[in-house]
Amino acid sequence: MALEQIRVGQDNFSYVIYCERTKKAAIVDPGFDGSVPMKAVSDRGLSLEYIINTHHHGDHTSDNQKLKDATGARIVASKIESRRIGSGVDLEVENGDTLQIGDVEVKILLTPGHTEGGISLIVDSAFLITGDTMFIGDCGRCDLPGGDIKVMFTSLQRIKGLSDDLIVYPGHDYGPIPHDALGNQKRTNKVLMAKSLEELSKI
Repeated sequence: MALEQIRVGQDNFSYVIYCERTKKAAIVDPGFDGSVPMKAVSDRGLSLEYIINTHHHGDHTSDNQKLKDATGARIVASKIESRRIGSGVDLEVENGDTLQIGDVEVKILLTPGHTEGGISLIVDSAFLITGDTMFIGDCGRCDLPGGDIKVMFTSLQRIKGLSDDLIVYPGHDYGPIPHDALGNQKRTNKVLMAKSLEELSKI
């Protein structure tokens, strides 16, 4: 397996993406306590290459610099979000870009709506890390600075167009289960079932 889901704090999820052959790894959204996903990296004997942020909110990014200083890993974010995260970002990515973590390919999918430049990650065409764009059974808030329900609807439609076989891994443990097949979410998640912006706005 190339991905490990790790609970950080009250309800945040952080992720370790890794290549079993090369032992290279990335941490996604270290949150307020990067020592928790970092322990998983250390326990597996991995080398941290990247710290990837799905968006700029502090509950996802606060321990960026601490992990970077300790490991030399490069901080990755979208061009829009990097302005909010600050000067520590080493690599700005755009929709369709890819990162290689050893043999593992991570494709960047721009999915704003919760924030202006939020991204999701497609890992080895098997896993979909959605940050705060989509949760199990719901989507992220659109009423915070940078949020936009119209943009969120477009992002959700983009996610809806992806393969049913992808396993969705969200940024928070807000649903009845910690992860789920995207195909099942298409059938049960009210925000993916909304056929129009008007329907979404009423949820």
